[in-house]
Amino acid sequence: MSEPALCVTVTGSTSEAIRRAREAAESDADLVELRLDFMSQPEPGAALNGRRKPAIVTCRPLREGGHFAGSEEERLRILRDALALGTEYVDVEWDADSVDLIRARRGRGVIVSRHLFERSGEDPRVLMRGLRSSGAELVKLAMAVDSISDVSRLVTLGADGEPSIVIGMGDAGIATRVLAGRFGSRWTYAGDAVAPGQMQPARLLHEFRFRRIRRDTAVYGLLGRPVSQSLSPAMHNAGFAALGLNAVYVPFDTADLTGLREAAAALDVRGCSVTIPFKQTIVPMLDDLSPSAAAAGAVNTIAIRDGRWVGANTDADGFLEPLLRRNIALRGARAVILGAGGAARAVAVALRSQGAAVAISARRRDAAEGAARTVGAECSSWPPPGGSWDVLVNATPVGSRALPGVSHDVELTRGVVYDLVYDPDPTPLMHAAAAAGCDVIGGVEMLVAQAERQFEIWTGQRPPHGLFAAASRRAQELRAL
Repeated sequence: MSEPALCVTVTGSTSEAIRRAREAAESDADLVELRLDFMSQPEPGAALNGRRKPAIVTCRPLREGGHFAGSEEERLRILRDALALGTEYVDVEWDADSVDLIRARRGRGVIVSRHLFERSGEDPRVLMRGLRSSGAELVKLAMAVDSISDVSRLVTLGADGEPSIVIGMGDAGIATRVLAGRFGSRWTYAGDAVAPGQMQPARLLHEFRFRRIRRDTAVYGLLGRPVSQSLSPAMHNAGFAALGLNAVYVPFDTADLTGLREAAAALDVRGCSVTIPFKQTIVPMLDDLSPSAAAAGAVNTIAIRDGRWVGANTDADGFLEPLLRRNIALRGARAVILGAGGAARAVAVALRSQGAAVAISARRRDAAEGAARTVGAECSSWPPPGGSWDVLVNATPVGSRALPGVSHDVELTRGVVYDLVYDPDPTPLMHAAAAAGCDVIGGVEMLVAQAERQFEIWTGQRPPHGLFAAASRRAQELRAL
């Protein structure tokens, strides 16, 4: 079995359905987990028949997030039958009466697991010690996580070298699934979102290049919320692969930045992208700022070298590149920016550097006034009056998949409308602007340009021309399937 290993979870309500799912998964998997609790009548022999890869047989009860509603006696019999039929592993819950099963096997082929689907204050080290006392060959701890600090506490469990599988559940735990080879988890799980945060095998293998990740792989990440569907991993990981760099980029979906520097040290993070809502709040945590970051009062890029955290802002350059490529005249143009966060501030600095007259418009007047003071812009009313702008920039998450059904209700007149949101592409604002006869620019172009500059800051090299744009397109196409 390769290291790190990929276990693909498969389900099916009938013998035929679970066999078809298993056969489809075996091309990508190192081993498959057969979830018999999804079957109307769990039959380990039918599920295992004809397999080409090692298997784990699981029959998860309702109390541990599964679907099996029968008796414990029947459930354990199913698992014993699976072992007799030659499955490599069975997965038994931590509170099951499995002493006889483990003793009869001397632990071999038995995984004892525990799942905490709600974020818990319990110490994962204590939970892991309890699991290891069972005598099983392997133990698995899956815990709901909500921050990068939660993630760091989990991944350090593998430092003692004891055989274990550690999973952080939910969007905040995606990094634990990707970095299994980095911190010594025996394998990771992929599949059709059977568990919270689980991703498709194709994304894990092709976007994150899971099989390339080793214990000495450098880690980079994206701090923000929500970031689980960001296109940034697709771009940066394509860049690392193209240049032969032993590095990986993962999303760190996090509720807050508490203990960030300690968590980054535990994960050996070398650099981060920063997005909503942390572009401004992260500034006091840094050791130094680039001139662009200082001018905007916001950071979207962190380089960590010799323990020093240096913040930069590539949003301004990334924002300008599509405008300059189109030869759009900005000197003397009236520009209105929707939003008052870190992206809005960087955009204002960029537009003012080109001679535009810039105004900030936000739902909260005090936020707009504060941002305008920081960047030397004016403050506009909300929403900005029709005809008051030549360039309109949406620097808020409104229109993204994270805020469905929310709109700005801005009167669109002829001019340039630039939406920094890139998912979906095109956005509702872009559709409306095109219908109104405006020139339209989408957020993917800015995302690509600013990411290329981030990559250069971290590695000292530019990614191959066109690579990031192609990687972002492929990722969008795969997610649309």
